[in-house]
Parts: sequence; C-alpha cells; structure tokens
Amino acid sequence: MNDRRSSARGRGASSNPPNRFEPLTLERDADWDPEQDPAPTTQFLRDRSQSIIAYNDSPDIPFSAGINPYRGCEHGCIYCYARPTHEYLGFSAGLDFETKIMVKEDAPGLLRAELSAPGWVPKVIALSGVTDPYQPVERRLKLTRGCLEVLAEFLNPVTIVTKNNLVTRDLDLLAELAGCQAAAVFISVTTLDTELRKILEPRTSPPAARLATISALARAGVPTGVLVAPVIPGLTDHEMPAILTAAAAAGASFAGHAALRLPYAVAPLFEEWLTRHLPEKKDKVLNRIRSLRGGKLNDSRFGKRMRGEGIFAEQISNMFHVACRRAGGLDHEPELSTAFFRRPGGAQLELGFQRWRTCAPVSAK
Repeated sequence: MNDRRSSARGRGASSNPPNRFEPLTLERDADWDPEQDPAPTTQFLRDRSQSIIAYNDSPDIPFSAGINPYRGCEHGCIYCYARPTHEYLGFSAGLDFETKIMVKEDAPGLLRAELSAPGWVPKVIALSGVTDPYQPVERRLKLTRGCLEVLAEFLNPVTIVTKNNLVTRDLDLLAELAGCQAAAVFISVTTLDTELRKILEPRTSPPAARLATISALARAGVPTGVLVAPVIPGLTDHEMPAILTAAAAAGASFAGHAALRLPYAVAPLFEEWLTRHLPEKKDKVLNRIRSLRGGKLNDSRFGKRMRGEGIFAEQISNMFHVACRRAGGLDHEPELSTAFFRRPGGAQLELGFQRWRTCAPVSAK
C-alpha cells in the first residue's frame, strides 16, 4: 500500500503512483495541505539478497553481468528507467523509489564468494546496471568501495556509470585496476544547465562537479568517458554538442548516448513533473518523445528502446557523431581485459601476483 503525495521539496517525484502489482492504494485526505507537510525523509532498509551478480542477455546492453549494492536511488532523477523495479518490492515507482532505499550490506562478501566459485568465468562486471552505485548514502556505507576492493583483489574488470563525484574517493582502487586494463568509468551528463539539474536530478552532483570528476579520473590514468543520457527531445537534446565539447576538454576519451525511456509508471511521473515545473514546454517535449516512440511515450522493443526511430532519432544520432568528431578525442573506448584475473590463495595467489607485476598500476597524480 502506498502513501500518495502531491508535493515534495528536494525530490524528483512529487507523488507515489499506484503500484501496478498491488490492489490497494492509500491516498491523502482531500483537505490535506502539502505546504504543511515536511519533505519526506529517506529510509534505509536491509536487503537480505543471497547473491549479488545479476545477469542479462539483452542485445541493447553492452554487459552481461552487473552488481547493484542498492535498490532505489536517492538521486531522485525523475526520468529514471529503474523506478518500476521498486514495484517488485511492493513499493511505488514515485517517492518510494527515492526515499526507501534497499541496502545490500553483504554485497562485498557475496561478491568475493561468487568470484571465488570454481564456476565463475571472468568477465566485465558493470557497477551498476540499474541504480547509481555512488548515490549519497555510499559516502557513509562504502558498499561500492567494498565491492571495488574485492574486484581489485581478483583483478576482475569493471565498468562504472555514475552521476556523482563521490567516485573520485576510490581513485586508488580504480587506478590499480586500470593499470591492468580492468576499469573504465562513464560519467553521465544530462544537462549543463545548473537550474534544470536541480529539478531534473535533484540530488546528483552539479554539472561542473561532473566535469571535474572526468578530469580527476583521467589524470589518474582511469579510462573515462561521458554518457549523454538520457537525451530528452525538446528539452536537453540541443545541449549535446556543448556537453561533448566540455567533456572532451575535461579529459573524456570516449562517449555514448541514449534516448529518454519512460517505462510503466515513469511516463505519468514525467508528465506530472513537466506540468509542475515546465508547463510551457510540456506539449513540445511529449510530442517529440512520441515521434521517437512510434506515437507512444515508450517503446520497449529491442533495438529501438535505447535510440528510438524516425526523423528526430536520426537527428539525435547524427548530432552525436558530428559533435564527437568536432570535440575530438572521444573515439578511444578501452578494451577491458580478463587476462590478469586471479583467485587469491595458495599457489594461485602467487601466480596472480606474478601476473599482476606485469601490469604496473597507475598512480594518481
């Protein structure tokens, strides 16, 4: 059962839409005054998952294994495609997603056990494939850092996507892994407009901080790219050239992009957000989205969901490639390697150490 709200300061969503799997929904009384209601606080709940590596076989996703230390995300990005995953937990994709965070306290230990298993075949692991591994609570809980420590222990390659400059806290581990072709980081930049960022992605790092993060990672020798995602047609698509130019100047060496996706409850949440914050742009944005999605607000078909189709999808793709060429230096996406993978312990540890010595870790400058 969900608690429906119509206003929430400092949050991306302003309500808790009904969970599509739950038959009951709680709503506020008609005379409720949102001005008298405090902003919702974040709750952290223990997640007792017995495994940590999740697998997928989607042709649209460039990795097959991922780790998510947290379920839900306090960053509160209104457009987040992961919001509907909270419905599987009995929560709402709205405020619940950004205020009820499931914490996998055993994540590092579970990861160590799974990498130690005889059946584990070394492969690139994404950190993470769903929610941001460096959301605010990571500063205190350090579960993502714990997982990186395990990955560095095994020299298993990892890719990271984040909107938070907290990733620079772990430069020591990332530089060590990068020295063995075992780490790459994407910094996601949706907009360079600081005021838009405040309402679109309320608890993420500001654009300038993300560019500074790219610089810090690149100086440390960590292959770093920029992910222009999501591209919101009619709202942020025109910023793509400026984002790519700024990221290249900061030290990014590769780039990617993805069009806005609005699965399940995300569509009405995004519409509600437009009505509240940008009513004058609402029709234009929604019509442009529909032009990418065959007249709908979402298209989940493989091969279409990340890019869309039609004239505007082609324009976005062409703009991306032209802007990358003009920015220069964004065509060096690294090839990560499992060649130095090791299982610590006994003779295997000594063999792994000897192999590790051949890939000199890069020191942060």
